[in-house]
Amino acid sequence: MSTNPGASASGATYRDAGVDIEEGDALVERIKPHARRTMRPEVLAGIGGFGGLFELPKGYTQPVMVVGTDGVGTKLKIAFESGRHETVGIDLVAMSVNDVVVCGAEPLVFLDYYATSGLRAADAEKVIAGIAEGCVQAGCALIGGETAELPGFYKDGEYDLAGFCVGVVEKARILDGSRVRGGDAVLGLASNGLHSNGYSLARKVLLEQAGLALSGELLEQLLAPTRIYVKDCLALRGVLDVHAFAHITGGGLAGNLPRVLPVETRARLDESAWPRPEIFARIAALGNVAPDEMLRTFNCGIGMCVVLAKSDVARAQEFLSARGVQSFEIGAIEAAPGLAEPEVVFAR
Repeated sequence: MSTNPGASASGATYRDAGVDIEEGDALVERIKPHARRTMRPEVLAGIGGFGGLFELPKGYTQPVMVVGTDGVGTKLKIAFESGRHETVGIDLVAMSVNDVVVCGAEPLVFLDYYATSGLRAADAEKVIAGIAEGCVQAGCALIGGETAELPGFYKDGEYDLAGFCVGVVEKARILDGSRVRGGDAVLGLASNGLHSNGYSLARKVLLEQAGLALSGELLEQLLAPTRIYVKDCLALRGVLDVHAFAHITGGGLAGNLPRVLPVETRARLDESAWPRPEIFARIAALGNVAPDEMLRTFNCGIGMCVVLAKSDVARAQEFLSARGVQSFEIGAIEAAPGLAEPEVVFAR
């Protein structure tokens, strides 16, 4: 007689193969209270069904859907190694909703994909609780997702995450960079650290080359969740004529700001115009990382850019400050006749 509770007299079971259906069912029940925190009145059906149902908010004449997807990248390695899983879910939401708001859209719904070799409901719940917190910060509803148990596919105790966001914007109010003009100012909204980009280099320099311990202040810096700018950006646009937003992710300012600039323009930025969190100086010093490499790998202290008329800068900064958001006038847009591709140049 078998002593294995997962064995069956009739042969092999799914649990024998490494998939625990009961653990998955338990996780669904664990996450329902977290999902309820994110609900909006437009949700018709959420967690537990085959598909989430959501009706468009009232008041839109020509609603345009804006969709985004992203992951967390190798920042997850920090969560695995430290056993701290509470904040990477916020990162997951942030990476998509911050992209969606760049188009001027309000994020409405979010879905997640959580894949692991062997499901540990307690750890998974911490991740999904973070996802719910990110949704609360962004004002969108967590209405569904997928938990995939893939035996042997990932290392024991590791997982991967992907997120998907759908937002909506009035067609006439889409932000696509077409209204950016020479003479506009560039405001940079402060990041709170690395956010979720450049971790392959950060880990190599700090943990492998320098051999720093993953604990204390360094651990807190590496796990600081990506700032979610959605409500601040939407509120700012409600009071001022914003010409463009740019989410500063992988590729840094040089790689992301040109994505919202029209042809024959460049952004001239002053590197001395904003402070940088200490983690960036530490990476640069310990890894002997060149300034240009830092700028094209990390956000270097600026997580979101706002392009607007120079005359609106003071009012914008006053408005953002009242909301607890640090902002810095970091440069200006220049007309560049004959320039085929928009670019960023740095003054040092």
